[in-house]
Amino acid sequence: MAAAGAVGEALAASVRDFVSGQQDGRAAEVAAGVKDGRWTVLQLVEALGFSLENTDPRTRGRGIQLLSQVLLQCYSLLQEKEVLHLVLFYESRLQDHHLVIPSVLQGLRALSMCEVLSPGLAVSVLKAIFQEVHVQSLMQLDRHTVYSIITNFMSTREEELKGLGANFTFGFIQVMDGEKDPRNLLVAFQIVRDLIAKDYALGPFVEELFEVTSCYFPVDFTPPPNDPHGIQREDLILSLRAVLASTCQFAEFLLPLLIEKLDSELQSAKLDSLQTLTACCAIYGQKELQEFLPSLWSSLRREVFQTASEKIETECLAALHALSACLSRSVLSSDSEDLLDSFLSSILQDCRHHLCEPDMKLVWPSAKLLQAAAGASLRTYHRITRSVLPLLLEQYTKHTQSSQRRTILEMLLGFLELQQKWGHVEEDESTLLSLQAPVCSVVFSALLDPSVQLQLVGIKALTVLGSLQGFLSSSDLELVVDHLIRLALHEEDSQSSEAAMEAAGSLAPTYPKVFSECMVPRLEEELQSEREESYHNHHCLQQRCLQALAAVSTHTSIVRETVPVLLQHLQKVQKGTEARNTQDMVSVCQSLHRVALQCQQDAEGCWYFHQAVVPCLLAMAVQAAMPESTHTLPGKALLEEEVLAAMIPVISAATTHLSPELAAQSVSHVVPLFLDGEVSFLPQNNFPSSFQPFRDGECVEAQRRLVALLMAFVCSLPRDVAIPQQEWLLRELLALSCSCNCPFTATTAAKCFAGLVNKHPAGQQLDEVLQLAVNRMEASLAEGPHRMQALTLLLWVRPALDEWGRGAGGPSQALTVLPAQVTKALVMRYHPLSSCLTDKLLGLLADTELGPAAADGFSLLMAESPDVLHKGCHADVRIMFRQRFFTDNVPKLVQGFHGAGPDVKANYLKGLSHVLNHLPKPVLVTELPTLLSLLLEALSCSDRVVQLSTLSCLHPLLLEAPQIMSLHVDTLVTKFLNLTSSPTMAVRIAALRCAHALTSLPTTVLLPYKGRVIRALAKPLDDKKRLVRKEAVAARGEWFLLGSPGR
Repeated sequence: MAAAGAVGEALAASVRDFVSGQQDGRAAEVAAGVKDGRWTVLQLVEALGFSLENTDPRTRGRGIQLLSQVLLQCYSLLQEKEVLHLVLFYESRLQDHHLVIPSVLQGLRALSMCEVLSPGLAVSVLKAIFQEVHVQSLMQLDRHTVYSIITNFMSTREEELKGLGANFTFGFIQVMDGEKDPRNLLVAFQIVRDLIAKDYALGPFVEELFEVTSCYFPVDFTPPPNDPHGIQREDLILSLRAVLASTCQFAEFLLPLLIEKLDSELQSAKLDSLQTLTACCAIYGQKELQEFLPSLWSSLRREVFQTASEKIETECLAALHALSACLSRSVLSSDSEDLLDSFLSSILQDCRHHLCEPDMKLVWPSAKLLQAAAGASLRTYHRITRSVLPLLLEQYTKHTQSSQRRTILEMLLGFLELQQKWGHVEEDESTLLSLQAPVCSVVFSALLDPSVQLQLVGIKALTVLGSLQGFLSSSDLELVVDHLIRLALHEEDSQSSEAAMEAAGSLAPTYPKVFSECMVPRLEEELQSEREESYHNHHCLQQRCLQALAAVSTHTSIVRETVPVLLQHLQKVQKGTEARNTQDMVSVCQSLHRVALQCQQDAEGCWYFHQAVVPCLLAMAVQAAMPESTHTLPGKALLEEEVLAAMIPVISAATTHLSPELAAQSVSHVVPLFLDGEVSFLPQNNFPSSFQPFRDGECVEAQRRLVALLMAFVCSLPRDVAIPQQEWLLRELLALSCSCNCPFTATTAAKCFAGLVNKHPAGQQLDEVLQLAVNRMEASLAEGPHRMQALTLLLWVRPALDEWGRGAGGPSQALTVLPAQVTKALVMRYHPLSSCLTDKLLGLLADTELGPAAADGFSLLMAESPDVLHKGCHADVRIMFRQRFFTDNVPKLVQGFHGAGPDVKANYLKGLSHVLNHLPKPVLVTELPTLLSLLLEALSCSDRVVQLSTLSCLHPLLLEAPQIMSLHVDTLVTKFLNLTSSPTMAVRIAALRCAHALTSLPTTVLLPYKGRVIRALAKPLDDKKRLVRKEAVAARGEWFLLGSPGR
């Protein structure tokens, strides 16, 4: 008894503290006591007795507030009888003083969530609220509580509420009427949608329900700055639109409102009305629209004919399309009027005659309206094209100017594309089929017109006609091929030529036999012809033949015809001795690459291409690399770096999409070729000597260059394909990359090694290979004649090869600028050794000889890899590896910069700018305050690569972080203006773009510099380079307008 008394005293004390207003936290303590069973809700009510019966409304309010807060946390513990008594208590309190009502509503909200609520209580509560509470006089939070009570009951007591009939709808209308808060409106709109969607009785209150919601249309709401609720105008628009377009019963009230808003001057109101009309058409029928169709059409037509807004026009056309589709869905009875036919007749009557006007002023608006209606259904398409297509064909013949013909053909093309939407041409209904001859005649005549723009439209129309199965006859198809060949090969304008090739590629899968038998042989004949004409013309014709053969190879049967032609031409070019053969071979490889890409999605075509092309290219390369042939090396174009670089993507694209089984079959031949000299699988494999690219000796220098082709193959294999003799291969590649004097060979060997290491399964074998590589690099980097060759495993950049080719300084100077390949391979897969290799790269920044090359290495580490280490080649690329690299290494770069000597500080700045330049901009903005001072210092560096990289990094930051950048505006202005006089064009352009971007900073910060900048930007206006002058004009113009009204 003593314990029970103590508990009662504790509860009474907590109640007194809360009711007196001393400690609001007591409510949580009391709720916790109810949950853990120390006291019951009944005991709480008894303890509250003095406050609930108090004459002071504030005291009563505090008492009910405590009870309601406890119920909100403990409603699931209540018994059915407790809920009954509490509901009756709260209902009686709805008649109490207005200060008490908010707490009463909170209590009812808690009870509305009880599962043990007795039948009839939900109706009783809502009736009491509807009768006793003037909801719109309450505060926002209390009104929201009422909406929550209604929402809770609608989700759990639907049948009971429906028993109220239309009285429930009327009661809710009274609750919502006059609501202004957007938070409450979103809930209220959802309740209205549920009322309609769940078939609550609206009774005679349909118009009242419409009025209480439509008064917010169109929504005019601008969220306050820093709004914590995040409600946007678009949220309210979509929510209200869902209400208005939820029932056909609103149609007689809504459609006049939409027509009224369409006639207003407010663009937002027009857009909202048009989008709402489009949404309504999804549920409306002929009955709802009949009375308002003339007015709707009149408004839509006026807007399209007169508006200057592209958005308004687009929404008008969408609404017309929706109206036509709605009428097309309506089922007609025998005695009803065909509203669709009369509606389309009105459209034709108002638009058709504009197609014939000499000035063609309203041609396009009329055509767009007709096409919007025609695209709604097959029925509307037939009805409109039956009237319009003959007229367009007649107008095309009547007009002689190419520009007018182009306009008419573009309109015709729009209707042809709509036919494409409906699929097969039906013989009994199609107007298009009955006009086959004149349509083809018009399109073919456009292809013969000297106007390039008309030709381009004609080619598009030809492509669409070809996609309509059954439309073109066999004789038409032959004529199509003739036109495409003529345009592709002999048309002077490259636009028409390229468009014809694209059209051939689009049509070839539909008519593979026609293109195989008619187009490919003629292209082959043109390719092999030896005409007596200038080299330039003959070369251009051959280039176009190669491009056309590639473009048309979009079907496996055609690929089987074109690939032998391309390979035969490649072999023919290889036998030549002219210096121009290099470019010819590159062109053939580019065509083969396009064919490979087009075959990738077809397993049969991909395997055929791989089998036909990869062994042939390898055989030709091996033949060219034979020692007996090297005395004619200048004529062996196939061994030149440019040609090998063009062959790499061909082999890669032919390999990446192979199935693991077929890839394993192929790799079992290719790897033994390079390791064992096994040439039996190659065509024409009768070579004068063995192929041993990894053997020592000067005589195999040419063979070593073919490691580039091995790289293209093995680095493109799926990760689950086992590579035979992989450990041996890795060791040979490692040795070659560290010892070869040819930078091209050393680089490709290092890239191949990196690609294999990236995909190699983790384990002891990988660790041993990597340790061998590290040991080799450490020994070679320390001292000796092969420091640069060892760096090849860490570094790779193309400018080095250009220097090597020009003989500027020999191999050591060339290799100093090769960036980090093996390191990148490990960084991308988060290998533990990657940090060790990165630290070695960081250490090299302090080396006066290798420092610049090591700094450029950071660009490769962060940049997308074009050939080996990317996802297209199945490389192991982990997400966010750049962010991880930034976090781990930028602090080391900054620390190294501060501790470095003046002669190597530029290396650290270059490395830092490369890292930041490739970092995702949101990450960079967060780190900007700590790094900006270093970036500004980098602008003073004399290295043009550092300048350009830093400017590229700063440009987006000026646009995305203006507040931070404005703190350094004086330094930025000075350095940007100085760099506009740089001797390097790219730096001048980047500096001018940054000077332009400065205008995004706050105007008050920039105004003191306006005159100085305008004067300084006058000089680059006379720059000798057009691109520099263009940027100077744009930047200076923005600075002139700085501070102007309206800016």
